[in-house]
Amino acid sequence: MKVAAKPYIGQHCESTATGTLLGQIGVELSEPMLFGLGEGLSFIFWNMKIMNFPFIGGRVKPDLLTANIAKNLGLKLIVRETSSKEKAWQDVRALLDSNKAVGLKLDCYHLEYFTHPIHFAGHYVAILGYDDSKAFLVDTKQQGSEVSTSLKSLELARSEKGAMSSRNLFYILEKDGDTTPLKQAVATAIRSNIKQYLNPPISNLGYRGIEKTSNEIIKWFDRSKDVKMEFTTSAMIMERAGTGGALFRNLYRDFLKEAFELTGDSAIGEAHKAFIGVAQSWSDVIALFEQVGETGEREYVLQASEKLKALAIQEKEAVQLLEAV
Repeated sequence: MKVAAKPYIGQHCESTATGTLLGQIGVELSEPMLFGLGEGLSFIFWNMKIMNFPFIGGRVKPDLLTANIAKNLGLKLIVRETSSKEKAWQDVRALLDSNKAVGLKLDCYHLEYFTHPIHFAGHYVAILGYDDSKAFLVDTKQQGSEVSTSLKSLELARSEKGAMSSRNLFYILEKDGDTTPLKQAVATAIRSNIKQYLNPPISNLGYRGIEKTSNEIIKWFDRSKDVKMEFTTSAMIMERAGTGGALFRNLYRDFLKEAFELTGDSAIGEAHKAFIGVAQSWSDVIALFEQVGETGEREYVLQASEKLKALAIQEKEAVQLLEAV
């Protein structure tokens, strides 16, 4: 069986899954708009001894994007977790049988359609149906959009443990009265997002995290046992792993353009112009990471370090323009 819902075509997993659920309740928005309403702009440099190499991320942590979208649009978000694999499937199946699209958080390693599976337990899909052996899912455009995987593999993916994992998490969205007017929702989301970004609680987040990263990547290079693989992989994650390019800055740039067209707010218009440059600077950094990956030469790390120092200031100033919203 399949529910009556149109698959959302997106580049990022959480916005794709949530966009599919929103479409079923009559809320159709672009992916940049979803990213902006989700207060998605962030930065993190994350390094732990158990990790093979540091992680550079550019969005808010998993689960928050959807929660923020629901909050800002005035929608009801229902999230459930359970440690029971059987109950986890029974609950989702019951929702599907009642014609309700469901969002799932899982580890993409077990999904049979993934071409290059890696363990990442912060991945999202929407499930639209099932038969005796398969689940019918919506994933990102890169992964094929409308895809399927065996029910057994889905069970493994949902129950996997590890960093960013949840206990068979699933969620649905419902309208609970009138939704918040989009102009109002946009302004609220921007104000909340920039407050979080400009006041990072620790030094590896926000613009402070970018500045810290400018020094940390040199240490990383000097200690690395496989410079070419690590920097190539990091560049791929920043550019092509569901980020929309330029570590999510393309998405936020395009959100600001759409927000300016919607509101006519001059501060948003100026920030959009600034984010054109910010996104290009991130593309330049990623290109330098790719050069490190190709050559293994330290000079490209040093260039990337200088670019990141400047980028910390550039991005902070671009975000500060939104304080007038």
